[in-house]
Amino acid sequence: MRHLGTQILTTERLLLRPLTAADAIAMFENWASDPQVTRFLRWEPHKDWLETAQLLAGWEALYQNPDYYQWGVCLRGSDAPFGSISVMEGEEQTPALWRTPGLDHSAGVWEAGYCYGRAFWGKGYATEALCAVRNFWFRQVGGQWMACCHAAENPASGRVMEKAGWVWDHDSLYHKFDGTPVACRCYVNQTPDF
Repeated sequence: MRHLGTQILTTERLLLRPLTAADAIAMFENWASDPQVTRFLRWEPHKDWLETAQLLAGWEALYQNPDYYQWGVCLRGSDAPFGSISVMEGEEQTPALWRTPGLDHSAGVWEAGYCYGRAFWGKGYATEALCAVRNFWFRQVGGQWMACCHAAENPASGRVMEKAGWVWDHDSLYHKFDGTPVACRCYVNQTPDF
């Protein structure tokens, strides 16, 4: 793999770009403060935009790393993010949990994750952004496969993954930051024909 860091990506309707502390209010208002958005995520809803700004400042410092991938998702023609998507080396999933034959674990287990404001659900944006990240991962970074998991109680996220070419691999558990276990479904995408 050739890690390239968070590059600007565009689709027909979306702009994926690095987030900055200046995005704190948009992130807080569009998704980070909403308990409906965060209920299946590891973290709790943010209490105020300053909490969001602190998180974004930390992310901003990580953009210098070539293996750091974290995008804000905006509508083309707008600079206001309404969600985020990332690819991170899996912390919860060990290679032994991935049963798909032929998966090369030598580069680690890299997992895509995303969340979007409720006003933007059901419009195909999540699938469109996930496809853009998938294409970048396989074509430019040179990854051979990518994981993606969702809470079992959130089947809509699984439909997004399937539309973007992911295939169910196994069921597992992940843990919220407070230690709460969450049943999840884990998917894999090998270099697709796209």
